[in-house]
Amino acid sequence: MQPATAKWYDRREAVFIEFCIEDSKDVQVKFDKTKLDFSCVGGTDNIKHHNEVELFESIDPNGSKHKRTDRSVFCCLKKAEPGKSWPRLTKEKAKLNWLSVDFNNWKDWEDDSDEELSSFDRFSEMMNNMGGEDDLPDVDGVDGADDVREL
Repeated sequence: MQPATAKWYDRREAVFIEFCIEDSKDVQVKFDKTKLDFSCVGGTDNIKHHNEVELFESIDPNGSKHKRTDRSVFCCLKKAEPGKSWPRLTKEKAKLNWLSVDFNNWKDWEDDSDEELSSFDRFSEMMNNMGGEDDLPDVDGVDGADDVREL
């Protein structure tokens, strides 16, 4: 078994962690008050992955959720104390080679009065809006097959 590559970010009411495993099977996510236990079989090689994380702060195991997609397993850990910033995901300060910060979603929300994505209940909505092929932007001047010309 080997750890799955993961990235995480912090919000007011929850911490998000995404395990980057394509074509995962037999996904098991166990939320404990101070620990997250993740395991699955993934990829074309059917490699067994296991990650056990002692969390920086306590979470609400009953309010935490996960969702599997073809590319990853996305976990939302509901904080036991909303509004408290987590400077890191893990209790220990050790650098884990499989874990990184998701800078695309990181936001210094402590000084921000914005309530963007602060509601835990919007987790499902966000998961449903994760990018796919239907979300490609329109390109100006390209209407489709009508513009194809022979040379």
